[in-house]
Amino acid sequence: MANDFLPIELVFNPNWWYRTAGISFERPFYFDAATRIANDVTMRRVLHQRFRDLGLGEADPQPRPVTGSLHVAGGFVIPALLGAEISFSTNAAPQPLPVHLAPEDIERLEKPDFRRAWPMQELIAGWDELEAQHGYLIGDLNTDGLLNAAYHLYGQNLFADFYEAPARVRRLLEIVGELIVDVALYVRERTGSCSIAVNRMAERVDPRLFVHANCSVQMISPKSYRALHLPIEQRMAARIQPFGIHHCGDNMHRVAAAYAELGIAFADVGWGSDVAACRAALPDTFLNLRLSPVRMLQCTPAEMAADAEKLLQAAGPLDKAGLCCINMDYGTPDDNLFAVYEVVERYRRFGA
Repeated sequence: MANDFLPIELVFNPNWWYRTAGISFERPFYFDAATRIANDVTMRRVLHQRFRDLGLGEADPQPRPVTGSLHVAGGFVIPALLGAEISFSTNAAPQPLPVHLAPEDIERLEKPDFRRAWPMQELIAGWDELEAQHGYLIGDLNTDGLLNAAYHLYGQNLFADFYEAPARVRRLLEIVGELIVDVALYVRERTGSCSIAVNRMAERVDPRLFVHANCSVQMISPKSYRALHLPIEQRMAARIQPFGIHHCGDNMHRVAAAYAELGIAFADVGWGSDVAACRAALPDTFLNLRLSPVRMLQCTPAEMAADAEKLLQAAGPLDKAGLCCINMDYGTPDDNLFAVYEVVERYRRFGA
């Protein structure tokens, strides 16, 4: 997948990897260096064996000092640093368990020193050993997002307090935002990247790109986003550049004009969003167009080709666009992936 014009990224979820290659996503996948490196080799080999015609994987992958997997999306580090217990399983991404902090707990909350708190303390110790052995590190961590992490701590009261106690929400989001950037800057200093684990497309656009995960922004109004969320993202963007947004919801067009105020270099555009409206609001931003993994699982190759065509027709200029499908599940027909790739190849021939 070396083509720089109209890049495409295809990422499978843990269940696909568990059922296809026997990879378990329990605790050693993330914390044991030998397991992490062995799984990375397996993943690159399996992708090549199955999808070499799409340019995926490597024929003879060699071990490399990975800090975190470059082949699955999802993260748990920020909620864990803030006190969430993490549930690991064989065939699913790590799940932060609800903390249920009371309002008074939120008001007393302080930003932790991530270097001295789990899981970063354990991860850093392992990275130090790897770097001593190999001389360098690659890979990164998903550093999550403001609302995503805050919800794990505060539950549904978070959204009520946007109206009933906005100062409390602002304080919580400020702590989370500072912690996210602290960790992202540290990881990027160690490995050269900080958001491949949010979306592999980050590596294709700019390995140094930071992508803030706004999965939960679809759950608040544009007015609430502007009042409490956007100012904190602006402070985050002042600390870490280039800055990007991951918006996997189907309504990015509702906040695209606000995203423009961040000067973002990259936007992950959720399936169902009005792509043309997003492009109008973000004319100079790289738009990463997300296909639906559910439709990829359930639809025909012709339907998936039509989905890809629809996105690309709305996204011009295509020199600032890419296409992805993230977290595809076991049972996704290979023919659907090939159908999407054929559309991309046709656009490359006529648009490059």
